[in-house]
Amino acid sequence: MVRVKRALISVSDKTGIVDFARDLVALGVEVLSTGGTCRTINEAGVPVTEISSYTGFPEMLSGRVKTLHPKVHGGLLGLRDDPEHRAAMEQHGIENIDLLVVNLYPFEKTVARPGVSRAEAVEQIDIGGPAMLRSAAKNHRSVGVVTAPEDYPRVLAALREQDRELPPSLLRELAVAAFQRTARYDAAIAEWLFAQELADGATQERFPRGFTLAGTRAQTLRYGENPHQEAALYRFATPGAHSLTSAQVLNGKALSYNNYVDLDAALRLASDFEAPFACVVKHNNPCGAASAATLGEAIAQAWAGDPVSAFGSVLAFNRSVDLPTAKFLTADRRFVEAIVAPGFDEDAFEHLTTVPKWGKNVRLLTVGEVGPKSGAYLAGELKPISGGFLVQDADQSREQREQCEVVTRAEPTSEQLDGLVFANLVAKHVKSNAIVIAKGTRVLGVGAGQMSRIDSVQLAIAKAGDQVQGAVLASDAFFPFPDGPETAMDAGITAILQPGGSVKDKAVIDACDERGVPMVFTGARHFRH
Repeated sequence: MVRVKRALISVSDKTGIVDFARDLVALGVEVLSTGGTCRTINEAGVPVTEISSYTGFPEMLSGRVKTLHPKVHGGLLGLRDDPEHRAAMEQHGIENIDLLVVNLYPFEKTVARPGVSRAEAVEQIDIGGPAMLRSAAKNHRSVGVVTAPEDYPRVLAALREQDRELPPSLLRELAVAAFQRTARYDAAIAEWLFAQELADGATQERFPRGFTLAGTRAQTLRYGENPHQEAALYRFATPGAHSLTSAQVLNGKALSYNNYVDLDAALRLASDFEAPFACVVKHNNPCGAASAATLGEAIAQAWAGDPVSAFGSVLAFNRSVDLPTAKFLTADRRFVEAIVAPGFDEDAFEHLTTVPKWGKNVRLLTVGEVGPKSGAYLAGELKPISGGFLVQDADQSREQREQCEVVTRAEPTSEQLDGLVFANLVAKHVKSNAIVIAKGTRVLGVGAGQMSRIDSVQLAIAKAGDQVQGAVLASDAFFPFPDGPETAMDAGITAILQPGGSVKDKAVIDACDERGVPMVFTGARHFRH
């Protein structure tokens, strides 16, 4: 147990700090503090000792040096049960500091602001704060360390219940939180500075020498992919304004692990389109997607792509959900798990949240702007493997008509080319081997995740049904043999898009030429494993 006689408080986030300091003083704890924190506490009428009065050394260098002093770190690091330590502390007039409250300069918030300068960011790199946290956390047998306002009530409760003493279990827990905080803080600084080097062209290295993945737990989830797996959601220090971890949940039950995975896939897909767009995602793959003049038309066409699979799906829109869209969704016993969109019109929100079997259940999330310019993509993507992880750039390629090279004698019509470009953008978000059949700007059938490309073609044709006649087809990677295109053309496909690059390209092109079916190459593969 640690008896708290003296506390040092130095915080940038002053939420609840006056009440916390007042309660400490009421318990008989002497409070030391620094700079703005000291002024805030003092102005509230709470007795507090300014740190320079305690150390006998003034703050200097614009406040950069104030706690880097032996009386501070000696008071935090000194082992209370070590005679040599006690003798040294007594010789140099160093008193025990039993409780440290620090939450660091707001570096992460600073760099999240648009247009922040390097000088502004660097000035928000805390030095004394992390040093004190590490000192206190290292000596957690004798020092309590608090890094977040949400821990104030627990610490006060323990002090009241235990006659101003903190139990070892709480001291250990707080120490772990302190080291996690400094790790996230340093990771955010390293990541931002490296990004600046990349932006300035000061380094040719695309990926840093060391990569630290750090986040703050946003919530514990009910379970993972399956009930026997535990799971939690973590948020990056700078998650981006249009990410799921920054989304506002307006309604519905708690989101599950699988909800988040599917919503992320849906949001990424919707972010690739500028015109009104809706997509229906099930098990991390789009089973329906469409772009139309209105959102109501888009969702009707997207749902029609595979209405059986759409049951229990998640949806994403790149426009605010309006009343016609909401009414379509709640008609004919349709059921979805969650919807993510830039927003919900007031009447649409009221409708979705009051219709029986929808109101209490459906999760509604808003993420602000959704589209190619929203920045919804992460700069990089990570995939864990045994013993480590892989990192790559996000696939932000969006091939348009200009990137389509006609390789057959027959040329696609303008309408066919539009359909091929649309299907290709959707195929980019389908698990490979990916095949997407579309007509105009709506998906008719999807073949996903098959080990053979011909199997994906057959699956997409089966999903499209009779509508396959006159439709177009996009493939995320090259056709290794003519059998895929031949099967598609036999079913009624009238134009095909693929990246090309196979040793059998000529044979594939010849097969299309024999049928007079146009084929275009994009030169860009979109595997999604």
